[in-house]
Amino acid sequence: MIFRPLVTAFVASAMLSNVLAFPAFPPATGLGSIGKRDTETKLYPKNVMEAMRKRFQATIDAQAKDVASKYPVEHLGNVTDESLWDYFHEHGVMPQPIRGKTGATSAGPEWTEGNRENPDSYAPPNSDHGSVPQAKWPFALSHNRLQNGGWARQSNIDVLPVSTEIAGVNMRLDEGAYRESDRRAPSSTPQSHWHSTAEWAFVLNGTFRIASIDDEGRNIVADVGPGDLWYFPAGSPHTIQGISAGGGEFLLIFDDGHFSEDSTLLLTDFTAHIPREVLVKNFPGLSNDDFNNAPGSSLYIFPSDPPASNDTQQVESPQGEVPDSFTYKFSEQKPIELLGGSVKVVDSRNFKASKTIAAVEVTIEPGAMRELHWHKQQEWIYVISGHMRVTVFSGQSNARTYNFGPGDTGAWQAQNGHYIEALGDEPVKYLEVFKSSRYSDFSLSQWLALTPPAAVKAHLGFSDEALKTLYKNFAKSDHQVVKRDGRKRMPGGKRSFD
Repeated sequence: MIFRPLVTAFVASAMLSNVLAFPAFPPATGLGSIGKRDTETKLYPKNVMEAMRKRFQATIDAQAKDVASKYPVEHLGNVTDESLWDYFHEHGVMPQPIRGKTGATSAGPEWTEGNRENPDSYAPPNSDHGSVPQAKWPFALSHNRLQNGGWARQSNIDVLPVSTEIAGVNMRLDEGAYRESDRRAPSSTPQSHWHSTAEWAFVLNGTFRIASIDDEGRNIVADVGPGDLWYFPAGSPHTIQGISAGGGEFLLIFDDGHFSEDSTLLLTDFTAHIPREVLVKNFPGLSNDDFNNAPGSSLYIFPSDPPASNDTQQVESPQGEVPDSFTYKFSEQKPIELLGGSVKVVDSRNFKASKTIAAVEVTIEPGAMRELHWHKQQEWIYVISGHMRVTVFSGQSNARTYNFGPGDTGAWQAQNGHYIEALGDEPVKYLEVFKSSRYSDFSLSQWLALTPPAAVKAHLGFSDEALKTLYKNFAKSDHQVVKRDGRKRMPGGKRSFD
């Protein structure tokens, strides 16, 4: 029998002594000797074998108890479900998949840093149960398409299967480099039908010049900087150029989880696959020689000269400008300040062109959390800075906890209850993105505050005093982020807040 050690100390001492205590059966040198050894094992007195088994088990129990007493979490039945993030990041601590008396040490092989960054997966809280679709995908694990002038990597249904409504692309352009003129191609789904995709973007750093037209020939040429947005309706052709020193990065959002950045329709790809005679015929006034320098294949991302600082490159359209700007100064929008953080909401009510994407920029202070809530639409997230944990509850006792850090993406289904808790000693900043013209959510605390007290008491056993506090603190819609100070440990892993 092969025993998996529970603790590394046991591997070094107790296991060795117990192995030496077994009878000296002949070594197995072939199939015949294995059969002979098994026969002799079966004939060995049962009482002796049972005594050795008990001795072996006693050593396991003693070592497990010793580890549990030293490990900074309580035993099962008195267990805290607090994240082990802080403990796993203490100097010299080796992450282990143990919570109280559950789990055991790991002898490896292990990805230690991966375990350190994902403590709530490696040593999950006891509140986790059942099965929930995988909710996390790091851009760091996405294939990066490298080009002369930039790169792009994506998170879509191929790597995050639960994300059926949203796909994301992280892209970088050097100064002067272009993301080639394109229009978003329809993306195929397993049902063999087609969806056109709109493009929504959040600038992470740097400044970009975008240009586009709508279906009535009205145009826009505008510059977009850090924290600002652009939105191109489905089918609208557009260009993107990096114009700041050092280049910059942005996050692209598409309103179809099946979207692939490799499926766009590109200008140079289009012209390269049209007969030259047809191209010339299509542009009266241009000659055959005018197309001599046109590329024979697509460029995608390519270097170019940045515009002069005083050159706005404006092109006047006889049809005028797009009536609802394709850009939005999200960086200048005043956040809603809350106890524990802030939120900024953007949707078609303030960014009128954005008909299919709504988003929230959330900041959570250390020790605070985005309250328990859910949405009518599927949620897609992108972490800009900080570290956090999320528990996704999908009903029928199914719940799963994940850890997220900078550059991670995530998604969960509509109606799934969840919270987002800041970890460590730095603030969290992330985006919540939805395929919707308007943002909305349902707050658990507000629902309870506005439900007849008798019903709440019947379900949760709250006291009359607690019900009064519930109404006082949560009847209004101003608690998307909450924070409680002066917390201290209570028996059973419970919390007490001063």
